[in-house]
Amino acid sequence: MNTIDNSPIDDSSSSVAISVTELQRQLSESLQQLSPERLQVLADFAAYLANAESEAATQELLAIPGLLERVKQNQATPKTHYTNFRTLE
Repeated sequence: MNTIDNSPIDDSSSSVAISVTELQRQLSESLQQLSPERLQVLADFAAYLANAESEAATQELLAIPGLLERVKQNQATPKTHYTNFRTLE
């Protein structure tokens, strides 16, 4: 009997003591059983998850006071004002 678990996933929890290697192995086994249509759905979902994770990281960085302004300022600095790190002592 197959049941679907629709409970929310808590990404910050480390309560599941399973290694990344084991998860990859399980995923690889499951991939072998999927039709091309289901593989496309899975690929789309993986892209969605990667985008959501990237967006969360971006929002976390943007929440740092003054970070965006400092990045913009550094981008505006002429390269002639840079010092080669190899020449620093």
